[in-house]
Amino acid sequence: MKLSLLPGFAACVVASQTAADITIAHVYGKTGALEAYAAQSHTGLMMGLEYATHGTMAIDDEPIVVIEKDTRLDPATGRAMLEEAFGDDEADLAVGPVSSGVALAMLPVAEDYEKVLIVEPAVADSITGANWNRYIFRTARNSSQDAIANAVAIGGDGVKVATLAQDYAFGRDGVAAFREALEETGADLVHEEYVPTDTTDFTAAAQRIFNAMKDVDGEKKLFIIWAGGGNPMGKINAMEPERYGIEIATGGNILAALAAYRDLPGMEGATYYYYEIPQNPVNDWLVKEHLARFGTPPDFFTAGGMAAGIAAVEAIRAAGSTDSEALIGAMEGMEWQTPKGLMRFRPEDHQALQSMYHFRIKVDPDVEWGIPVLVRELGIDDMPVPIRN
Repeated sequence: MKLSLLPGFAACVVASQTAADITIAHVYGKTGALEAYAAQSHTGLMMGLEYATHGTMAIDDEPIVVIEKDTRLDPATGRAMLEEAFGDDEADLAVGPVSSGVALAMLPVAEDYEKVLIVEPAVADSITGANWNRYIFRTARNSSQDAIANAVAIGGDGVKVATLAQDYAFGRDGVAAFREALEETGADLVHEEYVPTDTTDFTAAAQRIFNAMKDVDGEKKLFIIWAGGGNPMGKINAMEPERYGIEIATGGNILAALAAYRDLPGMEGATYYYYEIPQNPVNDWLVKEHLARFGTPPDFFTAGGMAAGIAAVEAIRAAGSTDSEALIGAMEGMEWQTPKGLMRFRPEDHQALQSMYHFRIKVDPDVEWGIPVLVRELGIDDMPVPIRN
C-alpha cells in the first residue's frame, strides 16, 4: 500500500491500514498527458485533508489513510483501479479522476459497490448528467459552469463565435453547454471544430475555422476548450487570426499554460481559480502554505483537490460514519468552505455549485504568465446551471 505524505504534512498517517482507519482512495491519472493536473489535484487533496482536520489527519481519533491508484488515463484501467480500491482495499470512499472519459467508466463501479465517489477534477456534464448515479458527488466545476461563465465573458449581441475543442467527452460536452449558454447572450455560434486529443499541428483545423469566419460580419471570437499539451492557442495565434478580424478567447488554466496568455493582453474569459482572485481564509491558508512548502503559488487543480479533501472530512463528520447512506444524506445540500469560498452540493444531481471568475489578461514583465485579473465574480446565484440527469 502506498501512503501519501507531502512536505510539511502531519506525519500521523499510520504506516498500515487497520479496521478503524478511514480509507480514502485517490484514483487519478498519475501518468500520462494530464499528469501535471493530477499532481496538483493530489497535493490539493492532501492539503484539504490536513486543513479540515487541523493537522491531525484524523476524524474523531480515527486516522485517515490515503491510497493512490493510477488510471494511466485509460478508462478500462480507471474502472479496474476503482474496483480494486473498493473491493480489495475496502476504501470507504474515493476521489478522482482527472479525465472525463475515465470518470464515465468509473461511475458504474461506485454504484455497483454502493460507495461514494467524489469526482475531482473531471468536468464533462454527463458525469452529473446522463451518466450520473446517486453515489456520485462532484466538487469540480462542470462543463455548464465553464460555459455559462465564459459566455458571459465573451458573448453579446452581434458577436460571432467559433469553437475548437478536443474530440471526446470534455470537449463535446463543453461545446454543447457553451452553445446553449451563448444563446442567452445574443451571440451566435457559427462553427464548431473538433480534433483528436493529442493534436499538435493545428494548421488544417485553423484554416477551416478561418474559412468559416472570414466573411462573417460582426465581432468575431474563436473560443478554445482544451486540456493538456499541444498549445492550440499559441499556435493558432501565430497564424495571425487577426487578418480575418478573429480574436482568440479561452477559459482559465494552470500556470504553465498561462505563459501563452502573455501574447494576448486584454483577452477575456472565465476561470475556475487563480490564486490571487478569491479572498477568504481558506485560500489565504492555501496560498501561504503552498508557497512555504513548494516555493510556488497553488495552481488551478490544487484548489479543486483541496475542496474535495475538505468535503470528504466535513461529510464524514456530519454523517458520523463512513456508511454510504449516511454520507449521501449528509452530503445532499451540504455547504462547506473552500479556497473559492462557499460550495454547495445540489441535492438533485450532487453537482457542487460554486463561484466562477470573469477575467481580463494583464501582462507584467516580472511574471512568467499572463495574469487573470478579476472583472466580475459570478456567484452561485448568478449561474443558472441546468440539471441534466
